[in-house]
Amino acid sequence: MARRRKKRSAEQLDGLLVLNKPSGPTSTACLNDIKYQLRQLKIGHAGTLDPLAQGVLLVLLGHGTKLATYLSGATKTYQGTLKLGVATDTYDIQGEIVSEAEVTATAEDVENEILHWKELTEQEVPAYSAAKHEGKPLYAMAREGLATPVKTKPIVISHVEVLDVRMPEAVFRVSCSAGTYIRSLVHSLGMRMGCGAVLTSLTREQSEPFGLDAAHDLKDVLENPESFPDKVIPLRDTLPHWPRFKLTAPLAGLVKNGAWLPVNDEPGEILVGELGDRAFLLDEEGAPLALVEVQLQDAKPKWAILRGLWGQD
Repeated sequence: MARRRKKRSAEQLDGLLVLNKPSGPTSTACLNDIKYQLRQLKIGHAGTLDPLAQGVLLVLLGHGTKLATYLSGATKTYQGTLKLGVATDTYDIQGEIVSEAEVTATAEDVENEILHWKELTEQEVPAYSAAKHEGKPLYAMAREGLATPVKTKPIVISHVEVLDVRMPEAVFRVSCSAGTYIRSLVHSLGMRMGCGAVLTSLTREQSEPFGLDAAHDLKDVLENPESFPDKVIPLRDTLPHWPRFKLTAPLAGLVKNGAWLPVNDEPGEILVGELGDRAFLLDEEGAPLALVEVQLQDAKPKWAILRGLWGQD
């Protein structure tokens, strides 16, 4: 039996909303407010934020949900504050305190430990996280009092700076690979220093290529529905860091039939690229057509379709 296609709401938009998530609600709660109050029934995001955290949350609307994979893996930049001398089960200030200790470290010690993050290549996944074990989220296991397995994941810390140290607190900025748990960085720092540490505040300043300067407050989004369409970045502009090629009708037809297109090696021409390059294809009228990547086919570089964007879902 064929699966019935969900009806698209008349208010549904296609594109990206850069949301300035407030501290407090979950990312899912913010999306649900937009979903039901603004009738954006097809909605997703590119990288969740913990309830404590605020800042850039990329909200994907309509056909924009097709781009989740290509936006969620981008580098993230955060500004955060940590407090030494206390540890919690969630690694942030909202959790249950599991230990307290005297802080004997100096401000220089703390600064050195924060800068040490750049040398890390993996981290422990918090027990209170959405990571799964045998299909069950770790946070669900932890809340039931079950032992959670120790999981580690690879990370890349590309930039770290210490903004201020006023013992027992420190303010920092860090740029890292997608999926890095900042509260785990703080927790591991506290363990190394022997006194414990928790994350007390966190702001995501950037989820490449979008920053807080492009973000809209949730309250403004919900209270001014008439201006909502103006806040949504059109689908064709959701990957501004990717080159865009406008195709002729014959070439667009080939793409819609699943064909891989030859790579052009002439600078300045359409479909120019090298192995591993990615691009956004548009049709003659500038409408989104497909996401493509240069791959090898029969030992020759071709533009392979990563995700078709034409038609209706």
